[in-house]
Amino acid sequence: MDYRIIGDSCTDLPKELREDSHFRLVPLTLMLDGEEIRDDETFDVKKFIKMMKDSPNSPKSACPSPEDYMKEFDFDGDIYVITLSSNLSGSYNSAELAKNLYKEENPHKNIGVIDSRSASAGQALLSIKLKEFIESGLSFDQVMKKINEFRDGMKTNFVLESLENLRKNGRLSGLQAFIINTLNIKLVMGATPEGTIYRLDQARGIIRALGAMAKHIEHDVIRPQERILTIAHCNCYERAVNFKDEILKRVPFKDFLIVETAGISTLYANDGGIIVAY
Repeated sequence: MDYRIIGDSCTDLPKELREDSHFRLVPLTLMLDGEEIRDDETFDVKKFIKMMKDSPNSPKSACPSPEDYMKEFDFDGDIYVITLSSNLSGSYNSAELAKNLYKEENPHKNIGVIDSRSASAGQALLSIKLKEFIESGLSFDQVMKKINEFRDGMKTNFVLESLENLRKNGRLSGLQAFIINTLNIKLVMGATPEGTIYRLDQARGIIRALGAMAKHIEHDVIRPQERILTIAHCNCYERAVNFKDEILKRVPFKDFLIVETAGISTLYANDGGIIVAY
């Protein structure tokens, strides 16, 4: 039986998977200063970064509607949906509602919705593993069991170059932002098992912060020889390559993947951000 993997547009797929007929991306919408920007193939990373920098306002996003997901369900095969963490967006709930509505008319249709409890690089890594499980010949139920087990063991970390969006949306006070920026402090963040965000560490300067994140990865990764290091970067490919080289000196990952952030990931990571999943 054929299959389709549907991701919301925070799923930062590599080019070969974006062009794979088994994959579909359902766009979220970005909103800034009264302008709505669709997070699809027309999204311009550099233009949006400039818009965020020039605006005093916090960018916002809107998740896909259930109808947006349901349009992709009319397909003769199993359906798998990977969404942004349900603790960061309503995308998961929208996909679940779409599944329930669709199955009322199509009760025998296999539709699985996976809460990534992550974002960006984490969703890309889940997509790769999901394709691997499906094509190994497992049943739908076995695939869902395996991908959720993999998700539960996956780690997501990130370093932000800019804290402006945190300041603008009220998650960081103006005084905190002033002190952190003045001291050139960069935060090392991680995702909890539930998909919320917490501070792992901090360091002065982006190089030291990335070094601190590398140490965290080195110390907590389990069976790296079986894992793919997945790195998403926001407008900083060279930084991502350098970070990959540093990690691979320390940890024998099976393989690596570098992808560029699309719209939603760019909103979260901002210019210069690095997101890692493994």
